Amino acid sequence: DGLIMTNAHVVDGADELIVTLPDKREFKGKIVGADQRTDVAVVKIEATGLAPVKVGDVNRLRVGEWVMAIGSPFGLENTVTAGIVSAKQRDTGDFLPFIQTDVAINPGNSGGPLINMRGEVVGINSQIYSRSGGFQGISFAIPIDEAVRVADQLKANGRVTRGRIGVQIDQVSKDVAESLGLGQPRGALVRGVEANSPASRAGVEPGDIILKFDGKAIEKSLDLPRLVGNTKPGTRSTLSIWRRGAARDLSITVAELRS
Repeated sequence: DGLIMTNAHVVDGADELIVTLPDKREFKGKIVGADQRTDVAVVKIEATGLAPVKVGDVNRLRVGEWVMAIGSPFGLENTVTAGIVSAKQRDTGDFLPFIQTDVAINPGNSGGPLINMRGEVVGINSQIYSRSGGFQGISFAIPIDEAVRVADQLKANGRVTRGRIGVQIDQVSKDVAESLGLGQPRGALVRGVEANSPASRAGVEPGDIILKFDGKAIEKSLDLPRLVGNTKPGTRSTLSIWRRGAARDLSITVAELRS
């Protein structure tokens, strides 16, 4: 249908978009929508006879599995590089747990597919970790399920709507967990609560530890903004918190995160 997923930073600030296909056909592209937080964009071209990729299941992807990247590093078109999945759920930002690989990724690979050995796309190549500016064995891809979820909202509305509850959070350290009788470090420690926010209206207090949101466990603090962000504003949810040595549930109505 002529809809193409890429990185937001690939199309950012472009006066004109030209999409070149492997058969050398060129088309003018139009940005349907771009989301800076997840670095996902959707571009539309008017074309026929297009070959769509197969989308894979990220949940089946295993650490150590072989994967390939296709891109145009340094302008070298349709370059394929290979490596393994180094880690999953790697935290480098608020809203995305990245797939980490050792596939060679360089300038020009951004927005290209990460493909498993069944020929299915499992990610969008997005970032590298480097001290030199060149590839140093650590690259990151946006999981395709997250990218598709964002792309679906961009196609429908041209923007992504996210939830917020109005808390400042921190990691739960081993010392804090032991002092509060929690046992092992888990959850998100509430450092502050915004006035007139959903959290303040629900009765959340500084010092609370949020253990679950809507029944889903918060293993580390970054899990909370992801779960809340993926919740439709206006949704009534349950917060499970730990306060003064006991667990309790609070009802909360999620508000909309303004960009």
